[in-house]
Amino acid sequence: MKILLVEDTKDLNRALTVALEHEGYSVESAFDGEEATDKIMTNGYDVVILDIMMPKKDGIEVLKDMRSRNVVTPVIMLTAKAEVDDKVLGLDAGADDYLTKPFAIKELLARVRAMARRKNGYDSEMIEYGDIKLNGGNFELSCENSVILSAKEYELLKTLIRNEGKVLSSDYLLEHVWREDDGANEDTVSLYIMYLNGKLNGIASNVEIAGKLESGYCI
Repeated sequence: MKILLVEDTKDLNRALTVALEHEGYSVESAFDGEEATDKIMTNGYDVVILDIMMPKKDGIEVLKDMRSRNVVTPVIMLTAKAEVDDKVLGLDAGADDYLTKPFAIKELLARVRAMARRKNGYDSEMIEYGDIKLNGGNFELSCENSVILSAKEYELLKTLIRNEGKVLSSDYLLEHVWREDDGANEDTVSLYIMYLNGKLNGIASNVEIAGKLESGYCI
């Protein structure tokens, strides 16, 4: 599972990263709200752990921006504030869970595991298509280079490969990839197609996902 950790306190960021990686998660970090937004809009993640109090752009702004752009990735909010109003503000903005600092790392890990259990299980199937390999065990996409995909990126790419030669509508992809995410829509599909094409380009693959929202997509 791929996690974005958005926490500007470097020592805490490092401690949480070590704990999460020890549990087997792939972790990327951001240290301010603008960096977080840039990463969210160019990569797919399975969970975002998001601090409210951050430089440049606070966590509530980042979260509202995510949801306004149809990014439905689950979010756990972190804050040093204990007031009920702050919790309500985060949940109203679209957070899925909430932790108030100071918190036990074990508690955060338990919340992340709970989100992981909501996802479908995957096997260790290895898929080869064109010049790419897609590993179902760890969601690694490889060609000349390699990158770890989020669960949704993996499932979307696998669905496109399994339907090679077919143009798949946004509705079809929503039904088969985002079936449990009520907030997902056609723009969510378009965003994840952009994510995947960026990663295919990043690993120097000749594979490309063609199409557009109105007409559908094919690999």
